[in-house]
Amino acid sequence: MDTTGLVLGVVVHAADVQDVLGARQLLGKVQGLLPRLRLIWADGGYMGSLIEWVRSVCGWTLEIVKRDRHLHHFVVLPRRWVVERTFAWLGRYRRLSKDYEYLTSRSEAMIYLAMTQLMVRRLARQQAALGP
Repeated sequence: MDTTGLVLGVVVHAADVQDVLGARQLLGKVQGLLPRLRLIWADGGYMGSLIEWVRSVCGWTLEIVKRDRHLHHFVVLPRRWVVERTFAWLGRYRRLSKDYEYLTSRSEAMIYLAMTQLMVRRLARQQAALGP
């Protein structure tokens, strides 16, 4: 997703696929579609070989947003809250509130449909605010 929380690409996979492999699938899927993309923020689960893979294969920079290990209370981390907010937006849609779909391609389609509706609503509000 972008810095405002709008989805740029989706890959839904089985739960036994590791996050790093899922990230490679997603980034490979959107590689030619996002020419302005330069920097990707991710959490600590994506450390390791993925950073070099993103740099060498995609030509982007993968930056890990780390939390301070010395803090023992909740702290909002820069950029990581954007993902959680988008998940909350998508969770409001009944078909996305639980895993109802049999095929992962249908789950992906439902996510795109929900994001399309969110973006259209935002555009309609902006248009109404501008007036005729």
